[in-house]
Amino acid sequence: MNTADLGLPVDVPSTALFTDQYEFTMLQAAMKAGTAERRSVFEVFTRRLPEGRRYGVVAGTGRVLDAVENFRFDADVLGFLRERRILDEETLEWLAGYRFSGDIWGYPEGEVYFPGSPIMRVEGTFAECVLLETVILSILNHDSAIAAAASRMSSAAGERPIIEMGARRTHELAAVAASRAAYVGGFTSTSDLAAGFRYGIPTVGTSAHAFTLLHDRERDAFQAQVNSMGRGTTLLVDTYDVAEAVRTAVEVAGPELGAVRIDSGDLLLVAHRVRQQLDELGATSTKIIVTSDLDEYAIASLAAAPVDAYGVGTQLVTGSGHPTCSMVYKLVARAESADSGAPLVPVAKKSSGGKTSIGGRKWAARRLDEYGVVEAEVVGTGPVPDGLADRQLLVELVKGGDVVAREPLDVVRDRHTAARASLPLSATQLSRGEPVIPTEYVNGRTGSRTGS
Repeated sequence: MNTADLGLPVDVPSTALFTDQYEFTMLQAAMKAGTAERRSVFEVFTRRLPEGRRYGVVAGTGRVLDAVENFRFDADVLGFLRERRILDEETLEWLAGYRFSGDIWGYPEGEVYFPGSPIMRVEGTFAECVLLETVILSILNHDSAIAAAASRMSSAAGERPIIEMGARRTHELAAVAASRAAYVGGFTSTSDLAAGFRYGIPTVGTSAHAFTLLHDRERDAFQAQVNSMGRGTTLLVDTYDVAEAVRTAVEVAGPELGAVRIDSGDLLLVAHRVRQQLDELGATSTKIIVTSDLDEYAIASLAAAPVDAYGVGTQLVTGSGHPTCSMVYKLVARAESADSGAPLVPVAKKSSGGKTSIGGRKWAARRLDEYGVVEAEVVGTGPVPDGLADRQLLVELVKGGDVVAREPLDVVRDRHTAARASLPLSATQLSRGEPVIPTEYVNGRTGSRTGS
């Protein structure tokens, strides 16, 4: 796998150091204790959704699969660990041959999730699984946060397309991942060429205010852009006076002008005025695109405005106020010994302070009501109850170390649209509230049931 596919600089040979040091020190100590080879089950979940959110969106799964494949320890990486005296030679020798050989199950990318949903399950030896904690969490926490914000924005936009244009508002590599996650969440295109190159996302872009300011007259700037890009281009009309710019734009491009972009002012009022002016000038098919620090609430407020498309930057790449999903990667079961046939026993953190977890290898299913609408997220251990067997959510992603579930990004995007549509209507309300459905915990062996 070429590291460029991961959004990495070409001189980064692997993802093995996208991690925290304590994962290596745990590995070394476990090797010395003879427990490193115990079969283990880790699960990724979140205890709660960001405040006010009704659902979460699973995003970044495809990038996780790439990262796991590329988790390798070459001479440079081993040399760094040796030079820093982080690990002893026995552990370094083990890492030199590291290849994840276990299994990974997870919610399909684009699916929705709720508190307690086991969105990813990693199974193998403790040694090979523990090393993947940070890289998996860093990808899923970031991408899922962006996708959730994108989902809320695309829902608020209805059928109107949204352009992702936040590259300049975040780290250059995070921008590529954010663009991918936004596309999963329902955005239609991106301004980021690296995202278009790596993931095939449609790219768009025309000009900024600097291009208008470069020229002696606004008319000269518009003429230059039309000469270069044709009459179907989008002209930015708020550098000086919007009404005058719209008039000039139609004079230069004619009624075939593709679109005008408004990037400041009272967007609701200005959009109405611009639409009226365009129609009076005969440019009835010219579209109106609005930008200017939009979020889902601003987009919703423009639902009645004559707007044809939105461009979103800062609020998208920062998760619209929630840049992480607080997902965790917890050991939930481990074998009693390193023997290959040793049974798994549930384990869980039991400390106070709201950080307890539920032990055991889990399944998850979604129960529907009589109208076919989702009414509960059901998470359990042991046998799956009758009626839920065909509603299970986890699918196999990696088998024996081999990736078995890569998907085109458009498939993931369509899945999210369908998953969101399956939820109760209140899922898309922007008012603050609890998760739109409860999470129920079931012990399949005892039949006991609890909720959250």
